[in-house]
Amino acid sequence: MKPNLEIVAFDLDDTLTLSRAPLDEEMAELLCRLLAIKKVAVISGASFEQFKKQFIGRLTCVDLNLKNLLILPTSGASLYGYDGEWKQIYSHNLSEAERQKIFSAFDQVFKDTNFEMPEKIYGALVEDRGSQVTFSGLGSEAPLTLKTSWDPTHERRKKLAEALKKYLPDFAVSIGGATSIDVTKRGIDKAYGLQQLLGYAHLKPENLLYVGDALFPGGNDASVLGLGVEVASVGEPGLEDTKQLITSLL
Repeated sequence: MKPNLEIVAFDLDDTLTLSRAPLDEEMAELLCRLLAIKKVAVISGASFEQFKKQFIGRLTCVDLNLKNLLILPTSGASLYGYDGEWKQIYSHNLSEAERQKIFSAFDQVFKDTNFEMPEKIYGALVEDRGSQVTFSGLGSEAPLTLKTSWDPTHERRKKLAEALKKYLPDFAVSIGGATSIDVTKRGIDKAYGLQQLLGYAHLKPENLLYVGDALFPGGNDASVLGLGVEVASVGEPGLEDTKQLITSLL
């Protein structure tokens, strides 16, 4: 571990929590202890509303430590910091025309790839998150027990993602979570988010450690590999690996 490490950035789903599942008490305690000595960032394809439900609302840190926490929803398309309350620092929302183009591309790709629609869709199959549009293979609210077996090798989503790129050359398309494909403006990905984070915190790449489970080619963590930051890959899911890593930092 680099001696000048000042900020630890984590993926959310399958790194700090199971997919869209609440942060567990042990992880929450470890993160609060880490926030007492380091800056911590969490970046995910989740919306800020989902972050509040799944992550922020489960933390029991004192306000002083929460000031060390930065949240980057929708794959880094927005950034939030805490100063007594959560405040948006920036956001790159999609225009109405961009949203419609992405939704139309999904409709076309479902036809092109003969995508087999699930018998039951839990929540939204394709969801508008403001600065990102996200496909969830069984729906955005699908039970974890179903999600883990839907696409464990990523093959279903790789096929859809490659087809989408043909229709959306001006957008970033990446695989994340257990069943998701995230679409943002081109150039807006986790690497972009971390660059903005470093600038906001007045830090250099060598000051940051990134922890994620999707550092494989096409994964939504892979873009960070070119930033010059240290990375740690955890399993799928990688919660126990992450807990061990945080414990070592403490």
